[in-house]
Amino acid sequence: MSAISQNVLRRAIPGGIMRTRSLSVAAAAAVLALVQPGIAAANGDPSTTVTFTVTTGALSLSVPASATLGSGAPGTTISAPIGACTVTDDRALLSASWTVTAAETDFANGQSTIPAAHATYSVGTVTTTGTITATTTNVTLTNSAQTVLTGSAGVGDNTASWDPTIAVNVPVSAIGGTYTGTLTQSVA
Repeated sequence: MSAISQNVLRRAIPGGIMRTRSLSVAAAAAVLALVQPGIAAANGDPSTTVTFTVTTGALSLSVPASATLGSGAPGTTISAPIGACTVTDDRALLSASWTVTAAETDFANGQSTIPAAHATYSVGTVTTTGTITATTTNVTLTNSAQTVLTGSAGVGDNTASWDPTIAVNVPVSAIGGTYTGTLTQSVA
């Protein structure tokens, strides 16, 4: 054995006899690693800094292009779900919040109108993905924007989907025909 590959320990034993014990360098290193946990790499080992970027997007709202509520006589209520509406929040924020509003024009049939205030907006069930708390508010529609859904306590990307019901209380004085109005929903 070479002097480089071993560490020789000598101990005197009574009677003048010397006992020799050898401990290999590899065994000494293994004992050192057990005694000093947490040593990940030797001082001369190379390291790599790893980075990446989490992309961000926009806050958006998708709604149906059109909806037909059905038909009914004067003095009745005509109502139906209008189709899926979805908020998509791809801003990847630490603390996300948003508000959905709805406004309705008066319903018109040529020269005859039914005011927007004869209609209600009921949000219904909201399905979410990601981390977001959705709070609904059912409203009587007007020509001015009103809050119908809020998202709060969001983290990262999230979505909220619902299928609102629009109900129109048709006045007893309504003139027969097809009435059209524009429901404007927005998110901010």
